[in-house]
Amino acid sequence: MENVQFQPIEIPKEIINHLRFPTGDVLNSEEDKEVRRRNLMRALALGNLEHHKITTYFEDGEGLKYVNTTYWGVTDDNVILKYGMIIPICRIRRIVI
Repeated sequence: MENVQFQPIEIPKEIINHLRFPTGDVLNSEEDKEVRRRNLMRALALGNLEHHKITTYFEDGEGLKYVNTTYWGVTDDNVILKYGMIIPICRIRRIVI
């Protein structure tokens, strides 16, 4: 069995591109995925207009982590943070605005 920790660890955004992300989605229901998509769009607007920091909980190959930063962009597949750091949307568990 894979050793995955479930207590979220805060990480600096500057190391996100060094993390390894599995390809599967961390959310199972379509309803949860739609809520995530709406929250992504809201977070992007707040980041661009007000430079509002967002707390994003996500899972890499080692477990649950979170980062507190502004969103610079959202594509179909990724969230783009400052310095070109990228989090795959399918790995985002929760967005706290």
